[in-house]
Amino acid sequence: MLSWLKSKQNKSVLNIGYQTDIHSHLLPAIDDGSDNVNESLELINRLMAMGISRIVTTPHIAEAFPNTIKEISAANDILQKGLRANDIEIDFRYSAEYRLDDNFQEHYTNGQLIPFPGNYLLIENSYYQAYWGLNELIFKLINEGFHPILAHPERYRYYHNNTEFYDKIHNLGCKFQVNILSLAGIYGKDVKQAAYHLLNSGYIDFLATDAHHIRHINAIEDFIATSDYKKILSKVNLLNDTIPSFK
Repeated sequence: MLSWLKSKQNKSVLNIGYQTDIHSHLLPAIDDGSDNVNESLELINRLMAMGISRIVTTPHIAEAFPNTIKEISAANDILQKGLRANDIEIDFRYSAEYRLDDNFQEHYTNGQLIPFPGNYLLIENSYYQAYWGLNELIFKLINEGFHPILAHPERYRYYHNNTEFYDKIHNLGCKFQVNILSLAGIYGKDVKQAAYHLLNSGYIDFLATDAHHIRHINAIEDFIATSDYKKILSKVNLLNDTIPSFK
């Protein structure tokens, strides 16, 4: 048994406000998230302490991280062994965070996508420029029975002065997932302002941790204990826990 599992948290009981986290990088040594199994287990343990009981972890699939289903499945097998060895009981499965690039088009064309339960699919733009065919892709995915979720739209700075984009994409039927860390200001003032714009527009469908490492968890713990976070929860009608059963 790992020693950190036996330790008691000094903080009061935390409540993240939902039970299903849909965006994180918890599989060991597969992208820019957790480096090893022990780190993955600590991240999961601390998420559980916030009230998380179901996780869809989402390793990057992108040109920079050209992970395959086989590689992701192998990393998951390693982590599952660690969960069992430490008696950690949680509903845990993997999907992916798909960068909209040529690598995505290859996976999509070849029928190699890994959707969430219920056929939800987490997609993301580049941070440098918008995907040229985003509107058409969303329309196509919906027609094919997928439920696209755009990861952290508040972090794409090229939309900050073009907020009508949010109206167009959301009205197409694409759901928005906002990072708790964005609302906390971790990525900067401009990203925080964009996140609050989405909040006040009623466009936050999913909150998620997008946890990569212990620093993220520390920051999330601090923020969800604040009155500001409680006000945010009072304004959103989250879909996190409407994701169908994993079983």
